[in-house]
Order: sequence, then structure tokens, then C-alpha cells
Amino acid sequence: MNKSIEANLWYNKNLQSFAHQNRTEMTKAEACLWKYAWSGRKMHGYQFRRQRPVLNYIADFMCKELMLIIEVDGLTHQWEDVAENDKIREEALVGIGFSVLRFNDNDVLGHINNVVEHIEDYIRNFKLDMIHPL
Repeated sequence: MNKSIEANLWYNKNLQSFAHQNRTEMTKAEACLWKYAWSGRKMHGYQFRRQRPVLNYIADFMCKELMLIIEVDGLTHQWEDVAENDKIREEALVGIGFSVLRFNDNDVLGHINNVVEHIEDYIRNFKLDMIHPL
């Protein structure tokens, strides 16, 4: 089974209403990244979805084709218990084949060009890996 089809299997319908609420109440940094990077919801031909239920989590942004999850972390993610939950969450997502890129609010709000460049680098490397697999 290809990875993008598998990604649909990990979609958690039980979190749909919570994800919808998160979409209507995005943080300033999430809204900024969404508008700046994914206006039209595409980047280099790849579609990103926001506040996407995966397993028992809601990913800030997800691209099934790239098997990529992007998280935008606010100040609370520096708290020890939240950071520990982030680690558990990331391990679970990586365990099913996703890559996870994390950015903090300050990076997105103050250096969005660098954030977008980092995501574009990931996409370029992904495409190279598809052309020249190990």
C-alpha cells in the first residue's frame, strides 16, 4: 500500500469537530504560515491541510503526499509536560512514516521566509529521494 493511501487510514474521524474548532481558532503564527506559505493550499504542487486529525492527535499542517507534518509551537510547548507530550506524539507520527518539522511562533512571525525556505528544502530533498532512492 502506498504511503499517501495509508495516511487516510490514520485519519481519526472522532477528532473532526475538535479539528474544525482548531481551524476556526488558529493561532496568529499558524494563520500567518497558512496564508503566506499555503495560500491556495499548495506549495510546489503539494497540498497541505490544516488541523488534520492523525492517530489520536491533530497536526497543525499535514501533507499526505510528502508524509510531512508541520507543527507550530507556542510558549506552552516549552513547559516540561507539554514538551514530553510533544516527544511522544512525534515518535508516534514518525513511527507510522511521517516526518515532523517543528517551528516556534517566533520563527514563523519573525522569520517566515526562513521557515518557508526550510519547508521548500524538505520538498526538494523529498523529490530527490524519489528520483534517487537509496
